[in-house]
Amino acid sequence: MINLNDAYEIAKYIKDSEKQTPVKIYVCGKLLSFKKNDKFKVFGSNGSYTLIGDYNVIMSELETRKGHIEDIYIDFDRRNSAIPLYNFLHEEARIEPGAIIRDMVTLGKNSVIMMGAVINIGAVVGDNSMVDMNAVIGARGIIGKNVHLGACSVIAGVLEPPSATPVIIEDDVMIGANSVILEGVRVGKGAVVAAGSVVTKDVDPNTVVAGSPARVVKKKDEKTANKTKTLQDLRDLD
Repeated sequence: MINLNDAYEIAKYIKDSEKQTPVKIYVCGKLLSFKKNDKFKVFGSNGSYTLIGDYNVIMSELETRKGHIEDIYIDFDRRNSAIPLYNFLHEEARIEPGAIIRDMVTLGKNSVIMMGAVINIGAVVGDNSMVDMNAVIGARGIIGKNVHLGACSVIAGVLEPPSATPVIIEDDVMIGANSVILEGVRVGKGAVVAAGSVVTKDVDPNTVVAGSPARVVKKKDEKTANKTKTLQDLRDLD
């Protein structure tokens, strides 16, 4: 297992990994025949098959049978990919259609990943945190518990340059839509980042920041806390 805190190890893992182009191929022909094998998955019979595996491997097999192919359709979503998608079927989380989650991430209990969100390798999303629509958590980004990451916001990734430290969002933080948190920034517990902010330096706990670059507006008060509270009903799976 690689050390996800080390950008050099992640980069080496990507370099050394076997690049894959996963495909699902629907193919038919009266004289076609495929048997189960250890190269790719085969489903079907009697000249109508679904083949699942790497594009290059399957196409080399199809080349030998091209004279028997009557129709073919290839379903694909990547090319020479180094990092597979994360199998999240076991997670106690709500993950909506269109989210892209790479392998080797951590998703906390009752976390919510909304449509179009992107979470890269090594990222952590804490319990009860929501990653809203089209938000991005770059490689090694760390999101604490009870955080709301607003729609279209970006938590900068830190694979390149490898010396950069990851973004850390502590517990109970509210980040407004279209915000950007730059690499190496720590946002303290209970802080609020106003929509559209660009955060270039650390944010103290329980403060409100806004602007580009973001500056302290005030200390978080009861009124702000009420306006930025999260809803547990959106997170409970029961």
